[in-house]
Amino acid sequence: MSEFKLPDVGEGLTEAEIVLWKVKVGDVIKVNDIIVDIETAKSIVELPSPYEGTIDALLVAEGETVAVGTPIIRILSADEAATPEAAAPAAAAPAVSAPTASDFSTPEFIGAPAAVGSAQAAEPSAPPEERQKVLVGYGPRASSLKRRARKGAVASVDTEKVSQRKPLRALAKPPVRKLAKDLGVDLGSVPSAGEIITRADVEAFAGLAETPAAPAARPSSVGDVRVPIKGVRKMTAAAMVSSAFTAPHVTEWVTVDVTRTMDLVKQLKKDPAFKDVRVSPLLIVAKAVLLAMKHTPEINSSWDEAAQEIVLKGSVNLGIAAATPRGLVVPNVVGADSMTMVELGQAFGELITTARDGKTQPAQMAGGSFTITNIGVFGIDAGTPILNPGEAGILAVGAINKRPWVGDNDEIVARWVTTLALSFDHRLVDGEQGSHFLADVAAILRDPAVALTY
Repeated sequence: MSEFKLPDVGEGLTEAEIVLWKVKVGDVIKVNDIIVDIETAKSIVELPSPYEGTIDALLVAEGETVAVGTPIIRILSADEAATPEAAAPAAAAPAVSAPTASDFSTPEFIGAPAAVGSAQAAEPSAPPEERQKVLVGYGPRASSLKRRARKGAVASVDTEKVSQRKPLRALAKPPVRKLAKDLGVDLGSVPSAGEIITRADVEAFAGLAETPAAPAARPSSVGDVRVPIKGVRKMTAAAMVSSAFTAPHVTEWVTVDVTRTMDLVKQLKKDPAFKDVRVSPLLIVAKAVLLAMKHTPEINSSWDEAAQEIVLKGSVNLGIAAATPRGLVVPNVVGADSMTMVELGQAFGELITTARDGKTQPAQMAGGSFTITNIGVFGIDAGTPILNPGEAGILAVGAINKRPWVGDNDEIVARWVTTLALSFDHRLVDGEQGSHFLADVAAILRDPAVALTY
């Protein structure tokens, strides 16, 4: 019997939410079959199985957040599946103040621990724990290995030692656990007349609890809805707070006539070379940013706090902010400065599609050096974007629409106009450098032929 523990699928991962099980009890799987989707602080990740065999139990319910190293699924080998009685040698022993082991295999008890039987009956027949198998990119932690009990140790266990064991996890159905979490109630402290904690038990305890956390967590009025902060939104909130209070932000604006850029977009849409590319003004803006960086390389840098140095990047990892149902994500186009316009457009299309499907991997959002956010798609003219941590600049592109514009001969004409807002880290980029960079971007968008001079 093998238990698969939640692995660290990204550097520094401490917990993840079980989003969707791709298997059910009784399914037969092979190594590397996808068994579950989990949501980390950055993305939804598909987990492959390191074992083959038959699914014996799903140990964590969908919607629950668990720590790395927590067993999430139990898998029987082919031999164990053929002889069920060998898969649970402790099942014959009576449970102590808990439902039997079979109770926990039903869907309503997903996430509950295995029943604890008589120590004397279970210990000699318990098989040695199998070492966690390694999947590509992550593996077991040292703490997952346990020492086998010494032979005969069970006979020396007295009542006092048994009482010092870590208490069992309180038994409750997933909806009751969620209610307790929303109310700020510790299930381990909730008294219950039966073996299973009920909704009424939690509500009664919350009403009697003297801790301020429980009343504060209740809705303040009818109609209020509380949304847990987790996953991408939690990560984004933490990153933005860190950035806003770490990097000294400066924001500058420029309003520019982009009529010639819009003409170029129409022209490229008819070009056979761009038949597989979704051509948009954002693509031209990105190319303008990459060209303008040649004159102001400081905008593509980072701050090394430990060394007290400015690190000028050797290439541009261009981030494109994408709004998704899970929140804002910023996947990067690695080495964007070395790409042709066609390659850049294809990379944009792939990243944005992957982001909207919730499949962006953590590695695709790491190591960015500059970001573009297109707030114009929401009809917004301008804003003050906050830097992604570790980056020197971010450009917000406002709505592109026709406005009255004063022409070269002082006549009023209708032109396509937009507003660009550049935020930059004043430790890395001074006012002159930031202004030159923004002016260069605006000049290229005003007349794309200017790009030939870069």
